Amino acid sequence: MKKIINTSNAPAPIGPYNQAILTGNTLYTSGQIAINPATGELVLNSIKEETTQVMENLKAVLAEAEMTFENVIKSSIFISDMNTFSEINEVYGSYFNAETAPARETVEVANLPKFVNVEISVIAIK
Repeated sequence: MKKIINTSNAPAPIGPYNQAILTGNTLYTSGQIAINPATGELVLNSIKEETTQVMENLKAVLAEAEMTFENVIKSSIFISDMNTFSEINEVYGSYFNAETAPARETVEVANLPKFVNVEISVIAIK
């Protein structure tokens, strides 16, 4: 059985999907982009600020499911320019313990929703 996870502390979905689905002990999040949930505005001042907003959105979704980044077992990062990888990775890495960090892939793509620079999704287990 699946449980829908939604929180007002992360951006509302902009299409026919939910922020996350919990099935059993496994949480599957939708990709998060840098929308500030309080204002609905994109945070695009710098790639580091953009990535921080993405991670804070994921943090809010995880919290709604009573989880943290320590529960994350897999993440997927989509970026529009591989030249920004080191800055994205620096921010992303600050949310994880290096010894227990999840598996991950990072992929450069042609475009992302709303033409943002980074989108991240995670899978977490209680």
